[in-house]
Amino acid sequence: MSDEVRNPFHEMDVPDPDDAEVQAFAAGATLSGDAEDVNASPWSNAATDDRQNGIEGIWCSRWNGGADPTIPGDAADKWKQGRAEARAVEDRVYLLFDWDKGARKGLIEARRDGARLVGKYINLSNPAIMRPWIGLIRSHERIDGRWSGGRLDFRR
Repeated sequence: MSDEVRNPFHEMDVPDPDDAEVQAFAAGATLSGDAEDVNASPWSNAATDDRQNGIEGIWCSRWNGGADPTIPGDAADKWKQGRAEARAVEDRVYLLFDWDKGARKGLIEARRDGARLVGKYINLSNPAIMRPWIGLIRSHERIDGRWSGGRLDFRR
């Protein structure tokens, strides 16, 4: 891996985060952002002290819609929860997150357009797995997210 990376975490970069697959997904995927959204009710069980730092800082993460075959008994409808950190660089937002008690991690690179985020996710534990992702920044305590197989949300 080159020492020159785009992301501020110095992890493997998300390859081509604005590709045609991402744009096609973003054109058709939606997030309501309303009070009925599955991410509207607080669910995070970890306290963070970054609530006043805008979107940058420590978050809780969760995703569903796909099974992780490395987790015994995992199912696609089960939420995988973990920790996350968000950093912004110019018009980009980077979300580094983990699950399975930190054994697995992923990175999202998304272009920010107001409250909307459009980009791609890479599974850093298995880089062959990459999927388009969109997000909606609802507040400094909530980012609703959707990937091509389900949800990938962030809460404080």
